[in-house]
Amino acid sequence: MRHPHGLRAAAGNVGGAAELSTAITVGHNGSPYISAYPWSPSGFGTKFANPATLPTSTVIRHQFDRTGTALVCAHGGSPYVTAYSWSGSGFGAKFANPSTTPTGTGYGVAFTTANTEVAISHLDSPFLSVYPWSESGFGTKFSNPSPLPDFGTGWGVTFHPDDSAIVLAHQNSPYISAYEWSGSGFGTKFSDPSTVPTGARTGAFSPDGTVLFVPSFTSPYIHAYSWSGSGFGTKYADPATLPPDICTDLALSHDGTVVAVSHATTPYVTAYPWSGSGFGAKFANPATLPSGLPFGIGFSASSTAIAIGHQLFPRISAYRWSGSGFGTKYANPSLFLPGDGRSIAFSPN
Repeated sequence: MRHPHGLRAAAGNVGGAAELSTAITVGHNGSPYISAYPWSPSGFGTKFANPATLPTSTVIRHQFDRTGTALVCAHGGSPYVTAYSWSGSGFGAKFANPSTTPTGTGYGVAFTTANTEVAISHLDSPFLSVYPWSESGFGTKFSNPSPLPDFGTGWGVTFHPDDSAIVLAHQNSPYISAYEWSGSGFGTKFSDPSTVPTGARTGAFSPDGTVLFVPSFTSPYIHAYSWSGSGFGTKYADPATLPPDICTDLALSHDGTVVAVSHATTPYVTAYPWSGSGFGAKFANPATLPSGLPFGIGFSASSTAIAIGHQLFPRISAYRWSGSGFGTKYANPSLFLPGDGRSIAFSPN
C-alpha cells in the first residue's frame, strides 16, 4: 500500500528479521523526479546515479515489481507512466512506453501478486488503465470495465493478494470501487460497501486478503472493511485515537500486524497495531517528527524500517521499527532531495 505505494502493503516481518531491502526510492517534485539510495540496517547509502531518461514531471507514486527487477513510476506529464529496469547497480534502461498511455496525471501503481499485470490510476476517464506485464515491459492495455462508471480521478489502485479483485480509490462517491479480476481482465463490479468511506486516497489489503484498509479525506480518516469472495463486508470500528487530519497514504507490515498512515497535520504519521479484532491502541509518536506535510509512507521489506516522504527539509524521514513501534530516526541521506518527497518504495530484495 505501498504493497507500498498505490494501494499497497509492505513486505517483511515486524521486528527481529534481517533486513531484505537493499534500496529505498523517493518520488519528488523537482528534477530528476525520482531518486534512489542503497539501503542497509545502517540506513541510507550514497545516492544511485539518476536514470538516463528521466520521468517527465513529479513522480506521485511508484512501485517495484514483485521480483525487484523493475520500477514503475506514475507521474505528471505525458506519457504519465515511466518504467525502468532495476538491479543492484540502480536504474537500468527505460522500458518502452505502453502503446496506449494513461489519460492524464498518474496517481497510483499496483502489480498483481503473480507479477503478470500492472495497473495505473490516473486523472481522466477511464481513470484506471491495466496492462499485461513481463520482463519485456508493458503489453496491450486491457479493455476498460463495462459499463464504465463516472469515477472521477483515480487516486489509487490495488489488487487482492490472490489477484481475484482490483480496487480503485476515486474522486466521486462511493469513493472506492472493486471489480472481479482475472487474466482476461475486468469482471463484474462488486456491490459498494454498505458504509461508504468519507473519501478515499489509497488503501491496502491485509496480507491474507480478509481486510481492506482505506485512508480518507474526512473523519474518521481511516476505514477498515472485512473482505471475502463476495466483496465488501462489515466496516470495523474506528480506532480509539483517530488520525488528526486528511490521510495521504497508508502502508502495512507484511504480517498485517501494523497499519501506518501519513496525514496532513502534526505528528504527520500515525501507526496502530492490527489484529482480528481490529485497531489496537495507537503507537507512540516518533521522538523526532517528520517536518511538514507528508505525501507518502512505506515499510522496508522486513518491516525493520519505516520512511515518510514530506514537504520540508530533509524531505524524507526514516525510522527504525520494531514490535514496540517507532525507534530512532536514521541519519538523513548525504545528498538531499531537490523537491518535496512525494512517494516511498523500498525494494523487495
